[in-house]
Amino acid sequence: MAENAMTAKVLIVDDEPPIIDVLAYNLKRANFEVIIARDGEEALAQARREKPDLIILDLMLPKLDGLDVYRLLRRECETPVIMLTARDAEIDRVVGLELGADDYVVKPFSVRELMARVKNVLRRAIPPPPPAPSSSVQVGALTIDAARHEARWGAVLLELTALEFAMLQTLARHADQVLSREQLLEQVWGYDYRDDLRVVDAVIKRLRTKLRQAAPTTEIIVTVRGVGYKMPAGTGTQET
Repeated sequence: MAENAMTAKVLIVDDEPPIIDVLAYNLKRANFEVIIARDGEEALAQARREKPDLIILDLMLPKLDGLDVYRLLRRECETPVIMLTARDAEIDRVVGLELGADDYVVKPFSVRELMARVKNVLRRAIPPPPPAPSSSVQVGALTIDAARHEARWGAVLLELTALEFAMLQTLARHADQVLSREQLLEQVWGYDYRDDLRVVDAVIKRLRTKLRQAAPTTEIIVTVRGVGYKMPAGTGTQET
């Protein structure tokens, strides 16, 4: 993993030359190292050989489609992925988010917006310098150690992606407070998703699945209907 977002290696996977050209130009201009793949098979080969810090993955690809590429890569690594989707490919976006994609951008897209998302995904994925001890959080049986980038339920280490960890940490830091989807977007993603709040629900769904494996009888993240989500302050102090 590169030490900071400005020296990170980014793999662009797309079969449209104009999109490749504009992405490569802007990433290189921002001092990223750029690798290119033009179909699904080449994407797998490049990802395995180059081990990029981030993958920008189009879902409509020759030879092997983007969702299949993503599924295969996820068996081997946790490299962050930003998916590129067509405006009318809503089902692909939903599936991609549920599979664990870190973000998505709809074509045609704003280069400025995409660059902001690249930097935010890398910010979550690349561990920051060790913070002060007070940055650790405990809510009932849940302990989040920001310095080690670890979350535990009792003695059980939770296997979380960088995005899932950021979401859990945000909820824990605001224990017993209801956070709206808009607030979670601002605090976890760091920018505005306009009117699309499904990314929050998709990450919460993935996070709940992993939490239930460690604590099957405890509801750690509560839905407050019509408002948002919260983590009860007494989480895990007494299972029922």
